[in-house]
Amino acid sequence: MPALSFEAPGRLKLGRPVAIIDIGSNSVRLVAYEGLSRAVTPIYNEKVLCGLGRHVATTGRLDEEAVDRALRALARFRVLCDTMNVSDIFVLATAAARDASNGPAFLEAAAKACGQPISLLSGAEEARASALGVIAGFHDPDGIVGDMGGGSLELVDVRGSQVGQGITMPLGGLALQDVSGGSLKKAQRIVREALERAPEYLENLHGRTFYAVGGTWRALAKLHQAARDYPLHVMHGYLIEPDDGLDFLRLVEEADAKTLKDIESVSEARRPLLAYGAMVLEEIIRLGQPIEVAISAFGVREGVLFDKLDAATRERDPLIAAASDLNLLRSRSPRHGEELCQWTEAFIRSLGLPEVEYDIRLRRAACLLADIGWRAHPDYRGEQSLNLIAYGAFAGLDHPGRAYLALSIFFRHEGLSPDKVGSRIKTLAGPRLLERARLLAALMRVAYPVSVAMEGVLPQVPLLARGNQIVLQLPAHLEPLANERLMGRMRGLGKLLNMDTVIEIV
Repeated sequence: MPALSFEAPGRLKLGRPVAIIDIGSNSVRLVAYEGLSRAVTPIYNEKVLCGLGRHVATTGRLDEEAVDRALRALARFRVLCDTMNVSDIFVLATAAARDASNGPAFLEAAAKACGQPISLLSGAEEARASALGVIAGFHDPDGIVGDMGGGSLELVDVRGSQVGQGITMPLGGLALQDVSGGSLKKAQRIVREALERAPEYLENLHGRTFYAVGGTWRALAKLHQAARDYPLHVMHGYLIEPDDGLDFLRLVEEADAKTLKDIESVSEARRPLLAYGAMVLEEIIRLGQPIEVAISAFGVREGVLFDKLDAATRERDPLIAAASDLNLLRSRSPRHGEELCQWTEAFIRSLGLPEVEYDIRLRRAACLLADIGWRAHPDYRGEQSLNLIAYGAFAGLDHPGRAYLALSIFFRHEGLSPDKVGSRIKTLAGPRLLERARLLAALMRVAYPVSVAMEGVLPQVPLLARGNQIVLQLPAHLEPLANERLMGRMRGLGKLLNMDTVIEIV
């Protein structure tokens, strides 16, 4: 079988792919990434629910059947990595392997199966890697990271790029199921006693964000979205209000999992662990009183890769990094996206419209993404761009921000009427971001008939607010561009802002 070429035109020139193999207490997973970068993009993702941590808490040993499944998965992953021409494979093992008496023998066999040395992470190392994953996936995070796996729960404080000292507790789903004998009441007592012994972490959570990492919590968030008929089925950055979360978590603990809406989307092997994940999260919310719970799709794997980046790359904004990558891969002239950022910024400043950092980041990302739909049929460019952005693998972006980006580019192609798009994504954006999206789209609708998406034009044609007028300045050699189409786009912008519009030849 021929190896996958890393010279594919639709891929960034980052060299050969890199991969993480994560040997966890519940699953063994392979994730191969396009390359090592600030905005890592998976090119392949596969997990096998082996249940290595099942019964370790009571027997002290890894189950032989689970070990056999894990070794077969690792041998398969080795072949897949060879096929993808992966350059570096980082193999990690966590709670089950470090807690079991036959863990060393398993790791020796596992290293042979996957053909790579294995890093056995301590609890503190696992907590740090989870925190780095959240730093990789969120812009300027501030709160407590909680990573719940099958065998353990790690808690660690994160402030911006700073990671505190982490702790690990035997509160994974499989471990709780094991030591409680399947009794939810007994498991709840175990959870409360363990968390009450870590008051500094929960006290530091008050009024801050709890970043929930791990497959069980992502599954709970998926069910929460289904129960609330949420319009965007993206896990990363999904926010749950504490009061609403507590009501839902109690429902999960008390109800038969089969009755939960969209339960089919959760694998059968994970369903028995949902109640344990719910009770751990409930106690964290009750004791820690966070302002919100943010679901993170980034964790130990992304944290390990983030730690391998140089300092300058780590400091890059993950949203702008991802938008820049898509701009490079999909735009007709990537430099034009950068010029559009500066051109729109100059107009907004002249208009006196306040922009906080959040607004600036979103506007810049939208400008970089403005031309990614140009290859689509003209009648569907707006719709395809909206879908690419709303469901894209972006980090450093909340869900209202996703809606803003998607709506900006949709309105750029389809016109400024809010009636052209469904109510659910408009509701997700909210009134303020909806109007900001329409304004940015109106500016883009003026920019593109002048620049035709080519670099070097926008710096010559400033658009400025002057009193109650919007003035587009064209140099004499570009005067033929001032046709009825351009004037129509100018009038659309003026109508949105209740201002007159003028084209000046200078």
